[in-house]
Amino acid sequence: MPKTAIVTDSNSGITQSRAEELGITVMPMPFFVNGSCHYEDVDLSQEEFYRLLSDDTMSVSTSQPAPGEVIDLWKKLLKDYDEIVHIPMSSGLSASCGTALSLAEDFDGKVQVVNNHRISVTQYQSVMDAITLAEAGWDAAAIRSRLEEEKQESSIYIMVDSLKYLKKGGRITPAAAMIGTVLKLKPVLQIQGEKLDAFAKSRGVKAAKKTMLEAMHKDFDTRFAGHIKNGEMCLQIAYCYGMEAEVEEWRREVEQSFPGMAVHGDLLSLSIVCHTGPGCLAIASAKKVTV
Repeated sequence: MPKTAIVTDSNSGITQSRAEELGITVMPMPFFVNGSCHYEDVDLSQEEFYRLLSDDTMSVSTSQPAPGEVIDLWKKLLKDYDEIVHIPMSSGLSASCGTALSLAEDFDGKVQVVNNHRISVTQYQSVMDAITLAEAGWDAAAIRSRLEEEKQESSIYIMVDSLKYLKKGGRITPAAAMIGTVLKLKPVLQIQGEKLDAFAKSRGVKAAKKTMLEAMHKDFDTRFAGHIKNGEMCLQIAYCYGMEAEVEEWRREVEQSFPGMAVHGDLLSLSIVCHTGPGCLAIASAKKVTV
C-alpha cells in the first residue's frame, strides 16, 4: 500500500492545528493587504482579516500560493511519502488549481491534483474523503479519479449581509447597491461547482434564510435524491467570524428543517469573504465517498 500525503489549502477551513491532528498538510492562502503579503492562519488571523476588510483605508485582495512554494512543499513531502493527493480550491474560483496541475506534470505522476470544483465546507469534505480512501489503500491516482467523478455533487448557498463588497468587487452597480440597501435586500449567492453566482434577492435575513433552506430542500429532492436515499449526503453550514449567536440560531433552524441529519459547521473561506464581506451565513451539502 503506497504511503500517500494529503495536501489542501486553507480555503478548506482546516486550520494548521486541525491539519496536524488529521495528519495532513494545509497550504496557507496568501492575501495582499495594501501590497503586503500575509498568510491565512500563519500571520493573518480571522480577527485581523475581518478588521482589515472592514477598514476602507485598507486594500485586501486574494492571491494564490507562489509556484516555488508549492514545488518546495511537494519535494519536502516526497522525502517521506510515495505520492501526494493535492486538493486545491475550485478551478472556477482561483487560478491556483490550474497552476498546481501544470506544476504536477514535472513530478512523474507522484503528485495527483484534484480538480473537483469545491471550496470551504465542501472542500473540507473532499479532504475527509481523501483520507478515508487513502486509509482504505487507494493510491493517489485512484483517489483523484474518485473525487473528480463526484465534482458536481455539491451545493452552496450564501446570504450576503451587506451590498458594499459586491459593489466594491464590481458584481453590482453603485445604483443597485444603494437601492438594495434602502430596500434591505439580502442577496443569496450560489456555488454550483464553478463560480460564485447570483441566485436570489430576499427582503431581510429571515426571507434569505427561507430561500436558502428551500433551495437545499429542492436539491435534496431532485439532483441529490438518490444520494439522500443511500445516506451519502453531508449537510453543512458556514459563517463569518464573530457571529456566535447568529450561528447557533442558524444551526438550530437547519437542524429543524432537516431532522435526523448531522450538521457540520465551519468558518467561511476567507477567499469567499473577500468578495462577500462579513456577516454571511451559508448552507451547503456534499456527497461523501463510501468504501
